[in-house]
Amino acid sequence: MSKENPELDLDAVPPEGGEQAPGSEDATVDDLKKQVVDAEKRALIYQADLENFRRRKSKETQDALKYAAMPLINSLLQVLDNLDRALASAAADDSASSLRDGVELVRTQLVDALEAQGCRRIEALGQVFDPNVHEAIQMQPDPQAAANTIILEAESGFKLHDRVVRPAKVIISTGPGN
Repeated sequence: MSKENPELDLDAVPPEGGEQAPGSEDATVDDLKKQVVDAEKRALIYQADLENFRRRKSKETQDALKYAAMPLINSLLQVLDNLDRALASAAADDSASSLRDGVELVRTQLVDALEAQGCRRIEALGQVFDPNVHEAIQMQPDPQAAANTIILEAESGFKLHDRVVRPAKVIISTGPGN
């Protein structure tokens, strides 16, 4: 084997001007052609592997950029929960209507900002329970709902593009009288 290129066996080629046995030249040429074909196949395989690697890395980079805001959005969802709690407690007090209106405006702006970044609320109430996007915190009988139907949403769930940031915490029905 040649030290410069271990793929081609150049030692099998006789030196120029050297004597060759009749028919050995054809065998040497065939061997070299076979080695060239093998080397071309390996080169194509390596090229395909490299292209697959590039594609995979590009997708990983795009996903990392797409979901980079996930921790920030998770923190903002806690702020949204607190705004919802403030609105719920202010609903009983008519004297704080201007404060309630201001909090409602801030809540709307926050929801709009989250939606602009691709964060959407997961619909839960009345839906069939899906463990991929819902987290069951309780099961109870309900004469109005079929089994595995969500009857109450304790905490809203959200998705960032197609990934769940926070599952919706729900109570599901076991059916009528179960």
